[in-house]
Amino acid sequence: MTMLDDEDLQTLQHEVQRLLGRCMLRLQQYERLIKAMVAHHKVSGPFHDLERARAAQIDETARMTLGTLVGDLLGSYVVADEFDLPEKTTASSPENVNWFAMQMSLSLPDAEFTRVESELREMVLLRNNLVHHFIDQHDLWSSDGCRRAKDALVIAYTRIDQHFGQLREWAEGMEKMRQALSEILQSEEFKDVFVNGIAPDGKVNWDASGIANALREAFRALAVDGWAPVAEAGKWVAKLHPEQLPAKYGCQSWRQVVHNASILELRYLEIDGQRTACYREKDSSATH
Repeated sequence: MTMLDDEDLQTLQHEVQRLLGRCMLRLQQYERLIKAMVAHHKVSGPFHDLERARAAQIDETARMTLGTLVGDLLGSYVVADEFDLPEKTTASSPENVNWFAMQMSLSLPDAEFTRVESELREMVLLRNNLVHHFIDQHDLWSSDGCRRAKDALVIAYTRIDQHFGQLREWAEGMEKMRQALSEILQSEEFKDVFVNGIAPDGKVNWDASGIANALREAFRALAVDGWAPVAEAGKWVAKLHPEQLPAKYGCQSWRQVVHNASILELRYLEIDGQRTACYREKDSSATH
């Protein structure tokens, strides 16, 4: 009788282990998906350096706990009808930079939002109980305890799977919005306005233009004693940013570009006995 009881207990314990493992795998799928949603539903930063801002956000999200992820998702993507977009992303954007900010959200009626919020909080509690407290809550050294644990794990998996299904629906909707936005961002019209600073009427926002940003990069690479030769900078930009050339902005020369951009200062210096056009970045206070 004892041998049969021991075999029965071991079988039950193995089944509990299998069911617990199934729950953990589903939870990992859930956490991976919610991390992706939190990481990609919004982004802000200088348009020319947007990929770095996106990568930093992904890295930050990867270290979040499920509780933090749920809090972020609720406060930012899943929102109530009365939700107002935060102003901090635009209020903190620097001057003379094409700053891009995007945020997608799923707006729900107040009652629906309250229900979803409760369910997501329940998901966090369920996950924590399974990970940290399951052995304390169930006697896995008795047949009856194992049977109760099995029943609890079946119920837990059903709830996790339901939550995962809902999250997947949200993720699919987000992905459709991202694809639509990507098509807009890749259009030539969008690039002209937000990357190059060229308005549809041809007017150029010089200080936030793509060519001015390229010249600022060139200055940091070539400057000696606080100045960089305009001609050398032009060659540097033409090699590394061939799409950023004076003709694109209606200019005849690199000197004309530097002259038009108020964030850059043009000065003629004597270098190796020759009068040479040079430039530098102005202090931000000097442009006002």
